[in-house]
Amino acid sequence: MRRLTRRGSLVVLAAASFAAGVIVADRPNHDAQHLVTRYVTAWTHGRVAAMYAMLDQGSKARVSERRFADELNGDSATATATSLRVLKMTGPHDGTIALRMLIETRLWGRLRETLEVPVTGSGSSIGVHLTPSLLFPGLRGSERLNRHTVLPTRATLLASDGTPLAEGPDRYSPIPAVAGQIVGTLESIPKADAAHYTAMGYPPDAKVGSDGLEHIFQTRLAGQVGGKLLAGHRVLASVKPVKAKPVRTTINPGMETAAVQSLAGQYAGIAVMNPHTGGLEALAGIAFSALQPPGSTMKIVTSVAALQAHLVTLDTTFPDATESTVGGYTLQNAGGEDCGGTLINAFAVSCNSVFAPLGVKVGAKRFLATAERFGFNHRSSIAGALEPTVPPSSLHNDAELGPSAIGQGLVQATPLQMTDVAATIADRGRRPIPTLLAGAKPRFVRVTTPQVASELQQMMEAVVSYGTGTTAQIPGVTVAGKTGTSQIANGTGSSTVGSLQNTDAWFVGYAPAGSPDVVAGSLFPNAGSGADAAAPSVRDVIEYALAHH
Repeated sequence: MRRLTRRGSLVVLAAASFAAGVIVADRPNHDAQHLVTRYVTAWTHGRVAAMYAMLDQGSKARVSERRFADELNGDSATATATSLRVLKMTGPHDGTIALRMLIETRLWGRLRETLEVPVTGSGSSIGVHLTPSLLFPGLRGSERLNRHTVLPTRATLLASDGTPLAEGPDRYSPIPAVAGQIVGTLESIPKADAAHYTAMGYPPDAKVGSDGLEHIFQTRLAGQVGGKLLAGHRVLASVKPVKAKPVRTTINPGMETAAVQSLAGQYAGIAVMNPHTGGLEALAGIAFSALQPPGSTMKIVTSVAALQAHLVTLDTTFPDATESTVGGYTLQNAGGEDCGGTLINAFAVSCNSVFAPLGVKVGAKRFLATAERFGFNHRSSIAGALEPTVPPSSLHNDAELGPSAIGQGLVQATPLQMTDVAATIADRGRRPIPTLLAGAKPRFVRVTTPQVASELQQMMEAVVSYGTGTTAQIPGVTVAGKTGTSQIANGTGSSTVGSLQNTDAWFVGYAPAGSPDVVAGSLFPNAGSGADAAAPSVRDVIEYALAHH
């Protein structure tokens, strides 16, 4: 029976005071009043089964409990009701008790209507007689509740400089090349979301944002639904549709163009963020819609965890090796390189043989906690963005933890997520919460100390200065970055991690190190090494930013 109380959007009322106040012992018609009080109180708590149990036998013979619940919930959804309160009880008169009620609704505001409750029988056989008008206050006789609603013209989407990205019914933009990358499309309401939009008052033929900015800002763009709430042909309430104000986004048209061009038509993605605000200035390709193992860009997270716990310093040295074995799982360095040395050097040349064992030393609990402060295992602040994950169940032993520490195993991320990881270092250990709404108050999560962030920045500068990321160098500018080259498929036992076959290319970076205006991160699936495929794209975007900010 409990399942019936969870169907639809049955309003939960607040009538405890009503229940306590209207019952007076020995007053005439006590049984009828007591029954109606219990019936409405059950309604207040969403107990449909209890309400149905109070119907008279004739009503139960005509209507099943499921149908009763569906119709009751359906009328509540039609009215967009959020709460009801009994104001006054009168009667019974001719076998009917009248309840004056206050109904709060999302769409129509406050309604004051009368609910007439027929009562039949007496004593142990007394019951509420179900009529169509009993399903919602204000109905009379055989009237049924319905509504006619309409959405106003959709609001305009603006770029950060005020240029329209989408306006009017046809969603026109004077910069279609930019708009086409980020605006998204309008589609019919998906079946899975029908109940939500019905409760918000949307007409069934409404178009809603299915992806991109249209989806992210759906509620802001749609405006206030208008229309009429009808009891049969009578108007119970009406409101006018109200167009929403324009929504100005953080998307920079020039930066978006530079980001798109940096992908060179390939299946790839890049995100560009202002690290001081979290504002996303560009999102191109699969910037937040594809999850892949982040490879060695994850070594930023592992390094923060290790430095924060004082397990290593920048000068800690490691033996040169071509591979390491953790928990019986062998991980090779890229191309079989023999590397080690100081922590800075090992990071710069991206030694798996150093960072896989270091991840094991950090430990699963500390590694997971650090990753989650960076935003893993949390829903993105950007609607529709896929959630980056480090499954706790994948860290049970060293053979699982070692690969995860170098961005393999079951770790998954988007370019947006890894851009945010780099932005945390750029902003001295504070992770900016990504936003696409211009003027939004910046929000941050403290991930690590400024000291640890400064040490990571030195490590990232070394990557571009002489390590794996030299292709991201910009003359006269200090660039901080990290390459990533991740296996698309992992085996068990002896691993080919470190091979450049069947790999995703990653790079995250920012400049000028110490006072950056933008951070960018790119992913080129199945494209080889991060240095060859991804680093140049981030370099190009940063160069644009340096020239135009």
